[in-house]
Amino acid sequence: MKIHLIAGARPNFMKIAPLVHELRRGSPEQDWQIIHTGQHYDFIMSKVFFEDFDLPEPDYFLNAGSGTHAEQTARVMIEFEKVCLQQRPDLVVVVGDVNSTLACSVTAKKLQIRVAHVEAGLRSGDMAMPEEINRIVTDSLSDYLFVSERSGLVNLRKEGKDERNIHLVGNIMIDTLHYCIRKLNGAARKEQTRIGPYAVVTLHRPSNVDSRERLSDILSAIAEISKDMEVFFPIHPRTEKNLKTHGLQHVLETSRIRLMPPLSYLEFLALWKDSSLVLTDSGGLQEETTALGIPCFTIRENTERPITIEEGTNVLVGTTSEGIMKEYVRFRSGNAKQGRIPELWDGNTAGRIMEILALDNADRV
Repeated sequence: MKIHLIAGARPNFMKIAPLVHELRRGSPEQDWQIIHTGQHYDFIMSKVFFEDFDLPEPDYFLNAGSGTHAEQTARVMIEFEKVCLQQRPDLVVVVGDVNSTLACSVTAKKLQIRVAHVEAGLRSGDMAMPEEINRIVTDSLSDYLFVSERSGLVNLRKEGKDERNIHLVGNIMIDTLHYCIRKLNGAARKEQTRIGPYAVVTLHRPSNVDSRERLSDILSAIAEISKDMEVFFPIHPRTEKNLKTHGLQHVLETSRIRLMPPLSYLEFLALWKDSSLVLTDSGGLQEETTALGIPCFTIRENTERPITIEEGTNVLVGTTSEGIMKEYVRFRSGNAKQGRIPELWDGNTAGRIMEILALDNADRV
């Protein structure tokens, strides 16, 4: 079976890495290739992840680059179609919910190539999020729906998906998390010693950082938190640009918020894994903090990962200073959210996926 693994943006590399490691351990007859769409084209946010996750160089680089959603999706489709026509894969594996996921799913299905979606079934219910559209369309086309949490099963069944295509396999991000923690523990890394509690912030969603009013409100809450503990803020290029455009640098200059450049995954993990609190509008960090038992404030009005709230350490705090500080007062009083590790978040998700694919392929032969 010839497999194409699709990666285009930062979270994708984290999700294909465990599959690559499983394929490397598999039969020499297995044929697989990595297709890098180039959706994230900056070195720090792309190539370094191949090094962090011990991935080989991609077999194809599609060089999609930036642009509107339509432009980026169209470029990926055009270039990926050429690869498919040349290589004729039996299966295309897409992960997550970025534009590359949607583009390669549509392209593959129109060429009658089977599609597997890793992280299927997640829903925020917010159609204003481009990711939600990408998830829904990809799941509607996929032959294999690999689900990370039980809410995904409920969503896919509600949408009428064939039960035979749905597989609860666990969270593949946690495979990578465990892999990288072992790598950090085994490396002779000279890390900065941090004394006392500290928080880590990530902020990048356009809905949070493009509006001056909203960005200012969020930053004022983070600045207030920094009066209690040092706050480390690896800043996304979009956020940094808007910080300057909106003239909000003064909020940071009068606080204990330490701005940092974008970090590689290993550098970032080394920073946040020992933190007292994480504040984020990311999807993956909601899961990773739950896996390590670290309190997480998600600066959004909704989440497609409800299990991190129902069972994990995640709290939706909204996008206002009032909402963030209300939860922080509870946290500071010693009532931080307690959680547990969800079902099958054990670091063995990729193995379960490859076993299902191998069995299905054997039945087809």
